[in-house]
Amino acid sequence: MDQAKPLPSYLSQRYHGWKATTYAENQAWYKRLASDGQHPRAMVISCCDSRVHVTSIFGADQGEFFIHRNIANLVPPYEPDGDHHGTSAAVEYAVSVLHVAHLIVLGHSSCGGVQGCIDMCNGHAPELEEKSSFVGRWMDILKPKFELVAQEQDPKVQAQQLEKHAVVASLENLMTFPFVKSRVDDGLLSLHGLWTEIGEGGLEAYQPQTHTFVPV
Repeated sequence: MDQAKPLPSYLSQRYHGWKATTYAENQAWYKRLASDGQHPRAMVISCCDSRVHVTSIFGADQGEFFIHRNIANLVPPYEPDGDHHGTSAAVEYAVSVLHVAHLIVLGHSSCGGVQGCIDMCNGHAPELEEKSSFVGRWMDILKPKFELVAQEQDPKVQAQQLEKHAVVASLENLMTFPFVKSRVDDGLLSLHGLWTEIGEGGLEAYQPQTHTFVPV
């Protein structure tokens, strides 16, 4: 693999700064994590967006969350077809091997993936319609929910509505996984849907009784 390059100097400097401070001050904790293995209480499925920082939002330490990130924090339906399924594999590992007690789907404001879905549904993103578009085919998971917001005239409101529907769609799809459903039915696993407003630092939780998101 001849194309790999050395790490950018600013990242090397940050690493050495971390090793000399944070790691040095908590060395026993890191060694314990390495020797005892991971025992996270929760899995969080969030967006790849660089502005969404799950551990910061919840003040979490290393070893507390099993985190999976993808475009628009989506979970596909259960499809054991032998193809590559990164998100499904992460869910399986968290639920069946790590036995997490909580599975959290975290959506967010100004999501580029969700906006791409809106553009695609409105015929404004032909590049996403191409069969070769990984992003477009991934956003097909969310497309059925677009009809629920199609009549909204305010673009910002429409985007936020679909961002929240993306969270709900993922929760619905999680329940199609037999190993998720069985643990939920047995009271060993709880599902949670959250949406965060990046600019305001707000956090809302999905309420299945009213099908709404309310401030935490």
